[in-house]
Amino acid sequence: MTERPDDERPVDLDDDLEILPDQTGDDTDVGWGDWRGSAAEDDDDRLTAERPPHW
Repeated sequence: MTERPDDERPVDLDDDLEILPDQTGDDTDVGWGDWRGSAAEDDDDRLTAERPPHW
């Protein structure tokens, strides 16, 4: 058995294992404390309520 440096060592990777998710929970509306209703809801009331005071 010959010794090889770690750089030349073969490594079998499991492609089915998810190391990091594509999107974290913090990167969603819910993660920022917002929730979304159905897509049919109108956002006018929410946008009016969240309007900055300088408008």
